[in-house]
Amino acid sequence: MAIAMGWQKPDNVAGSSAPAIMVGLFVASGGLLFGYDTGTQGNIAGGSARRKRNKGDIRNGSDLSRRTSHEKLRLDSPTMDLSIPAHFIASHHFHSQKLTISLHRAINGILAMTEFKEQFGKHTNCHDEKGALDICTKDSSIIVAILSAGTALGALLAAPTGDSLGRRKTLLVAVGIFCLGAIFQVCANNIDLLLVGRFLAGIGVGLISVLVPLYQSEMAPKWIRGTLVCAYQLSITIGLFSASVVNILASKLKDSSAYRIPLGLQIVPAIILTGGLLLLPETPRFLVKKGLHAEAGLSLSRLRRLDITHPALVDELQEMIANHQYELTLGPDSYKDIFIGSPHLGRRTFTGCGLQMLQQLTGINFIMYYSTSFFDGAGVESPYTKSLIINVINVVSTIPGLLVIERWGRRKLLMIGAIGMAGCQLLMASFDTATGQSYEKASQTILITFCAINIFFFAASWGPVVWVVTSEIYPLKVRAKAMSVSTASNWLLNFGIGYSVPFLVGSGPGNASFGPKIFFIWGAFCILAVFFVWCNVYETSKISLEQIDEMYERVNHAWNSKSFEPSWSFQQMLNDGWSPSAQPPAGHELQTTTTASSADTTLGDGDASSITVNQNNNNNGSSPSNNNNNNNDQNKGPPPMAMANVDFSY
Repeated sequence: MAIAMGWQKPDNVAGSSAPAIMVGLFVASGGLLFGYDTGTQGNIAGGSARRKRNKGDIRNGSDLSRRTSHEKLRLDSPTMDLSIPAHFIASHHFHSQKLTISLHRAINGILAMTEFKEQFGKHTNCHDEKGALDICTKDSSIIVAILSAGTALGALLAAPTGDSLGRRKTLLVAVGIFCLGAIFQVCANNIDLLLVGRFLAGIGVGLISVLVPLYQSEMAPKWIRGTLVCAYQLSITIGLFSASVVNILASKLKDSSAYRIPLGLQIVPAIILTGGLLLLPETPRFLVKKGLHAEAGLSLSRLRRLDITHPALVDELQEMIANHQYELTLGPDSYKDIFIGSPHLGRRTFTGCGLQMLQQLTGINFIMYYSTSFFDGAGVESPYTKSLIINVINVVSTIPGLLVIERWGRRKLLMIGAIGMAGCQLLMASFDTATGQSYEKASQTILITFCAINIFFFAASWGPVVWVVTSEIYPLKVRAKAMSVSTASNWLLNFGIGYSVPFLVGSGPGNASFGPKIFFIWGAFCILAVFFVWCNVYETSKISLEQIDEMYERVNHAWNSKSFEPSWSFQQMLNDGWSPSAQPPAGHELQTTTTASSADTTLGDGDASSITVNQNNNNNGSSPSNNNNNNNDQNKGPPPMAMANVDFSY
């Protein structure tokens, strides 16, 4: 199976990939913090949507619709939080002119718990229709929105801190901020302290959402890099599922522990992640970026399980160093340059931001909530059960993406996922529009099936693969900045969708009254996503991050990238006359790899810790032509240690 999925280490790859794989999988657990925090307070105000079948019920439902027109819904999203005013789904025009979906205040999450309402409602003097203490609409809205504000800020802070402190240390800072936020939430006895905790937790999650995929891509072997980054998304879905289970169990408690325990349990995976990060190495590519070549060599040695002087390790490190030097000759690494810089940074940033925004425009957040109304028609009324079922589908559906991403590649998986989602959403829109007045269990079961299939296609493709591509396509000099901007675009569009969708689906003055026809919009964006991937997303599987730079320079069209074969060696370019102060000769295409006998390199800053590998750089006064002849003669036979067929680029 490992061979079929593309998981078997190629025979010509030196060393062991096991350390890097274990490190990548462990760091992926950062997604648990993201998913669990989202799931614990999922679905603030929505509820058992019940369809009214007679005129009296419709009239009563309309009254409830008016009462809840300014309430908020929060979607238990597989990727982000989404706050949506309740009037868009409470409207009696949502399904058809004769259909009402009435919303009740309490559903999944700690904000629905009676103990939580009693603790925090007494400070706001808000009551529900029965006179019981409740959370005011404005407070429940800001509790949700404050997390998104924190995550957006955290994503933007990830670049300066990640490039200054390093990927590993910044992750430690992120987990620390997250834990501080969790402590504030557990200890909070009023809304203000709870908001502080939510905002701090959001900053931590925002930092993690950028730095975990970044860390994974910079240390992973190329042949399994995509799978390791996909594991981050799997951790997010497991976090959502875990929160659903904890919420079900905690809802049975009768005091403040009903909400304090779910909040406090966030700290457990954070502590485990902190302990591991203290032992893990910094990524070698970050150390190269900082000029710490000796430390980069030691990091590679741990990740590849090779001696520091092993030819394969030396050559891989040399290629990283030479590639970074080449990048710097093409221009600075400012924020401005991620849009207009070289090599083709504007194209890459457009691709990354486009993917992150289209991930939101697939409508997955809307569907994750809307599917719960179909469960009511099928006889499932418990909000906790509905959330649990959806999250189980989400977790299980993410696994196929991990299994096939290396074999199928990024482009194919994204296009198949978008086509599948488009088909499901167009069918849902057509079916729901045509049968909106039907309350039959069979009809609702069909719609549940469509929703489940749609979630499957998203979870297996656009959920994880977007993080994979955006962590791979940027050059080292601007990787953190570009990832930060692209991730922030996801959060910002998430916010925009949350506030625009109500006006699209709601009825009455000032609203577009699309109702279920909004599925046509999501389907249209999925079709657009297919063309976007075809035209803009380069196939990055099975090549190193340095070779991706070469691909962007040599391949003009994304649809031709699948047939790309690396032929440059940045180290050999450097050996053949290019220097950091000048660009390499135009059209200079070189052999795929070079061995450790082709150059004389010192790793380090010249101190006692520097590691020098004695190599023949042909600096013996002979003519360039003689040098080339000597190199050609050396390359005719196997070099020492029988390394002729070793792939030095991970």
